[in-house]
Amino acid sequence: MSFDLKIFPAGYIQTNAFLLSNLDTKESVLIDAPHFVWDEVEPVLKESGCVLKALFLTHGHYDHIGDAARIQKMGYPVYGHKDDKIFYETPEVMRSYSYPPDMILEAVTIEHWVDQDDVVEILGESVQIRHVPGHCPGNILFYFKNLKAAFVGDALFAGSIGRTDLPRGDFPTLEKSIKEQIYTLDPETVVYPGHGSETTVGQERATNPFVQA
Repeated sequence: MSFDLKIFPAGYIQTNAFLLSNLDTKESVLIDAPHFVWDEVEPVLKESGCVLKALFLTHGHYDHIGDAARIQKMGYPVYGHKDDKIFYETPEVMRSYSYPPDMILEAVTIEHWVDQDDVVEILGESVQIRHVPGHCPGNILFYFKNLKAAFVGDALFAGSIGRTDLPRGDFPTLEKSIKEQIYTLDPETVVYPGHGSETTVGQERATNPFVQA
């Protein structure tokens, strides 16, 4: 099968959204939805002739869900983890640390709650869910094993890790999550983080200064 991945740094703090498409079946999935990203994604879908099948949310922080309600209202199903339910359903709780502070924060209803070891069948692939809390309680990654790709939200970055100083963040939890849920993936797996450039599991295991294997 032929796959295409497009990356859209969008929103107020350039949060990555990922549009993964199976060009054979003409189906796509969008991973994370920062503010205004739909304005960039919709023309790409129309040009490719692909149909969006779902919105996957790695976690509930404001910069990852800014366009989620807008996308959901068009009928696309949304997936997320229950431990971030408060962020999804009452995003105003993030107002004190959102930027800019006067941005629109709109609630989104998760239709499909997913958890550790769940498998979602989409794009002709079996996508494994891994729970990687620590940056926030409900951060998850979506692991496309056949594509050697893991979309990890804000758990791990190239040479860095997610913040743990925000409400409900915890470094020991994040460290444990990275070691058990990310570093155990195939070393050749490409890690696609919520901000910045991609890396690999092997690279981070060998060189990440914050969480050492």
